[in-house]
Amino acid sequence: MVEFRWHGRGGQGTWTASELLARTALDEGKYIQSFPEFGPERMGAPVTAFTRISNGPIRLHCAIYDPDVVIVLDNTLLKTVPITAGLNSDDNCIIINSSEEPSVLKENLRIEHGRVWTVPATEIAINILGAPITNTALLGVVAKATEIVTLEGIQKTLKGRFRADLAEKNFAVIQEAYKEAKVK
Repeated sequence: MVEFRWHGRGGQGTWTASELLARTALDEGKYIQSFPEFGPERMGAPVTAFTRISNGPIRLHCAIYDPDVVIVLDNTLLKTVPITAGLNSDDNCIIINSSEEPSVLKENLRIEHGRVWTVPATEIAINILGAPITNTALLGVVAKATEIVTLEGIQKTLKGRFRADLAEKNFAVIQEAYKEAKVK
């Protein structure tokens, strides 16, 4: 089983990204869970979402405390939310919406285990979508970093979720993020 913890702000599509990943994995024959953790939050407040993907039935029904993958949609959360909590294995990875080099963030966050991936998701989204909607860009990096789902599978999921023009633009964002992602 691979467990993902997503960090973002209300209105950024954190749970939507978690759900898109889960739906893609389900379509590709895996077992899934996707759920948010937030109360009556206002737009812009920190939110968390979780995704579990497995080749067999998932019997856990709780938050994810020791994730395999952490995804950060808004890098301002790096200063206020303990996003590295539970990352304690060399197999872990953290994916951050940032134009910084992964080595700089790895040092600044004092990450001793695992890999750090960065992608300028906001810039990519603005260039392609005309808006700073970063959730799908990070989904592209998840596909690259973990190989848990395919790009073709994500494209199919997008086509089932959005109108054709939005699905096409979001898939262009995903492809660009996939290409531009860096790792250390």
